[in-house]
Amino acid sequence: MFVISQTDKRPMYLQIIEQMKRRIAVGDWAPGQAIPSIRQLAVEIGVSVITVKRAYLELEREGVVATRQGRGSFVTSDAEVGARIREQEMTQQLEQAVRRAALLGVSPRALEKHIREIYDRIAAPKKESK
Repeated sequence: MFVISQTDKRPMYLQIIEQMKRRIAVGDWAPGQAIPSIRQLAVEIGVSVITVKRAYLELEREGVVATRQGRGSFVTSDAEVGARIREQEMTQQLEQAVRRAALLGVSPRALEKHIREIYDRIAAPKKESK
């Protein structure tokens, strides 16, 4: 289920793109899998066909989705698409953290130490529970 927020400052098509990429990244939608048609998704989430079409066109441009005339739209058949999306997301998040740290005057060494501490606190318990 897609959730479009009217209070989110980002355009609706960007919210759609984000949610579609998330589904691919976590494996809900596999490479080569058919995705909802533009019309079907527009009705499902209550937005215009033009909004959904813009999201699909952007995803095509990024190589995440492929549309075949008369057959519909599909997650690209690239087996690495999910990993690529996860890598992009992680890079964006880390860039944001580094920008903020730089504005606060945090040194690269101190930032690295903080990241390691946070990672150990969050990821280590998950590894131990497996």
